[in-house]
Amino acid sequence: MYFQPLLYISNWLRWLFSPVYIFIKKISHPFIKWMLRRTTGLCELQRTCYCELSGAPRILGVEDSLKKSKSAKVQTLVQFLDLAAKEKRFSTTGSAQIIRNTVETICCIKMIHLDSHQPFYKLFGECVSIIWCLKQLLHDLESIRTTGYDSSNAEHEKKLLELWNLLMPMTELESRVSNSWKDIGFQGDDPKTDFRGMGILGLENLHFFAKNYPDVALQVLSHSNHPKHGYSFAIVGINLTHLAYNLWKDGTAKSHIYNLCCHQLQVPCPTLLHFHRFYCYLFIEFDKLWITEKPLTIMEFGRIRSIFENDIRLLLSNPNCLFKLNLPVEHV
Repeated sequence: MYFQPLLYISNWLRWLFSPVYIFIKKISHPFIKWMLRRTTGLCELQRTCYCELSGAPRILGVEDSLKKSKSAKVQTLVQFLDLAAKEKRFSTTGSAQIIRNTVETICCIKMIHLDSHQPFYKLFGECVSIIWCLKQLLHDLESIRTTGYDSSNAEHEKKLLELWNLLMPMTELESRVSNSWKDIGFQGDDPKTDFRGMGILGLENLHFFAKNYPDVALQVLSHSNHPKHGYSFAIVGINLTHLAYNLWKDGTAKSHIYNLCCHQLQVPCPTLLHFHRFYCYLFIEFDKLWITEKPLTIMEFGRIRSIFENDIRLLLSNPNCLFKLNLPVEHV
């Protein structure tokens, strides 16, 4: 509380001088790069791989360097990698060859002698793999998000009914279209209408949460049914799918994702499982905030949701950020 005025002043000064800082950085960056190359004998990619900390600081540095490169050959390579991600060529069998060719191409462009810089091959290759595996995953997420719920699709119907059984294990659903769906936070008699905004991705997230963290999901559901401070569990869950998707798509969540990948020994690249866990973290933390705020009406959802998103974005702005569910069922 006592540091709040200082925080406001700090943020105001940062806002005031940020254009000046950005301008100075922009005009001085090429000169600084040239000087460092001359004095160290290392290109920017090498300095990033060798000097930045493992995880988001290093991967973000590599990504930024490739993105801002003025080399036509580097930009052509980046376009090739983007296309490979779009065509889903970063598979178990295809990734190794793409990464190998990418590292060799960069070494040729930047005149890096691998005999003298063996660590660069590994460090740069890992960064490239994680960056473009994430881009490929984002294409997959978009495909799931744009797939609408189809009541004639047996898989969709099965997963929806499983969601009911997971959240209401002691209550049998009277019929497929029923007012009972409101008990788990849907708006009407048929949940399919609530999935229009985020498609089948909203159902996938809710189902994953209820199946893999059943005790926590049931606890959160009980909070949502509070007679005075309750909220619509399923609708809020779908809204949080929208938030999670946007945080991944606009790049805000990269700090968490890249740090997480560097802690994964068996699967070092981001997968759909990581997105689902990220969503579960958001749901649990949002529920905590809602309980703390104790809103008198559901009409306060917009205000609390805005506070929550700002808090999450602030945490993710730290390159060392890593969200983790401290639950005994974490490893599913």
